[in-house]
Amino acid sequence: MQLPISIDLSSAATLHSQLAEQIRVLIRNGTLRTGSAVPPTRDFSSQLGVSRNTVTSAYEELIDEGYLYTERGVGTFVCREPPEKLLRPAVPEPEQRTASLQRVLNFPLPYPGRGLPGLHRPTPASIAIDFVFGRLDPRTFPEKAWRRLAIDCLGGAAERISQYADPAGNPELRQLITSLLGPARGMVVSAEQVLLVAGFQQGIDLAARLFVGTSTPVVIEAPTYRGAAFLFEAYGAKLIPVPVDQNGMDTARLPSRHVDLVYVTPSHQFPTGVTMPLHRRIALLEWAAKAGAYIVEVDHSADYRYEGSPLPSLQALDRNSCVIYLNSFSRCIGPGLRLGYIVVPRRLIRPAVTLKSLMDNGLPWMDQAILAQFIRDGSLEPHVKRLRHIYEGRRDALVSALRRHLGDVVISGAEAGTHLFATLPPDAPPARQVQRAAREAGVGVYPLEDSPAWLFQHMRRHEHALLLGYAHLTEAQIGAGIARLASAIGRLSASH
Repeated sequence: MQLPISIDLSSAATLHSQLAEQIRVLIRNGTLRTGSAVPPTRDFSSQLGVSRNTVTSAYEELIDEGYLYTERGVGTFVCREPPEKLLRPAVPEPEQRTASLQRVLNFPLPYPGRGLPGLHRPTPASIAIDFVFGRLDPRTFPEKAWRRLAIDCLGGAAERISQYADPAGNPELRQLITSLLGPARGMVVSAEQVLLVAGFQQGIDLAARLFVGTSTPVVIEAPTYRGAAFLFEAYGAKLIPVPVDQNGMDTARLPSRHVDLVYVTPSHQFPTGVTMPLHRRIALLEWAAKAGAYIVEVDHSADYRYEGSPLPSLQALDRNSCVIYLNSFSRCIGPGLRLGYIVVPRRLIRPAVTLKSLMDNGLPWMDQAILAQFIRDGSLEPHVKRLRHIYEGRRDALVSALRRHLGDVVISGAEAGTHLFATLPPDAPPARQVQRAAREAGVGVYPLEDSPAWLFQHMRRHEHALLLGYAHLTEAQIGAGIARLASAIGRLSASH
């Protein structure tokens, strides 16, 4: 460890007193914290270009004053109770100090944002069964295979970690992704069109950087994923909400004027879970061509369709090269991997790669290398097939429990994905009250305004809706959780 200390040979003060005084300052201002070690005398004398005796004299002075103490054979440390601690004048709270400095210096305020997307949501200890969105069962992670591949990849670590990676991502992984997209999504793309990103959020961010500036018109689903809405707003977008019905975004209500960007989740709309049928997909593409708009297609549940065959992606149907396709490995490997991809039209390859290099100069190489081997050796497909079977059983358990315990609840999104959108009967208490009552029963459920979804102000029709994630829960937990929820709603209704 090196300390930010310098010695002035022209000063009238002795060398050891200069050194001692600067260490005092570092301790007083908290740079050197209580209990932390100071450098060994030999190392410190070499850093400063002074004799070891000078450093030893300074340390001895500070030990006598109560700033430092020595443990024989271990080292020298800052005392737990430095002498100035009780004499230090009170300082204003950070908020007060910041506000006063703000008035004096007139610094511009940073973007405050509307809030966090809400994907990081630790479960409180009081909740035994949590229907939180976006969490996977850790027991489904392919740990043995992943550990083996990680060890294999370490063989090339020295060369790979000593240089910057391609900002577009591991070339082999990008090529392997194109081979996945053909059969699964009907897409024919080149590896050059695929850029690896740190999950959906960075992919949306990259699309926003490409097109969004102050007052840029952006069409967005209503309701929608608030991580996207907030991000577009952060770049200055003017959001144009288009309502979602049982067939996804209502293309008949798209604006007639010029629009730069459209954000849509056609395969499993978030949060309602509905699927956009083929005729609406074609209508959206035709409208985008006339409006001069690019479409950001987020395909977050493509791997988990339990009823019927998946429809072709918008990108596969696109004949005007206006679709930017996003997908991620969060739902099949785990959201903690932070690895997804964006597929751009050919004319956007160069600007997209340029912006990506400005954002991060490439993702960590090892996760990309492991995932590439996981796909190449044929492990991904059976892993996803196994998860689809597990999640379908949990979906069935949730639907059955909702029907059995809550009767007239309206369910959407059951055909695919890892969450349901459940609307309680109109005479039931509002979802906010239901959430509080459920928490008292040890169950976590989430109304839309307390989930990653974003409700526009006029959308009061969703005040009885709950977003229920189920991928991480066992079938027994799901049944017990919905039974507790129904009892909590019964008690709440009786009290009113």
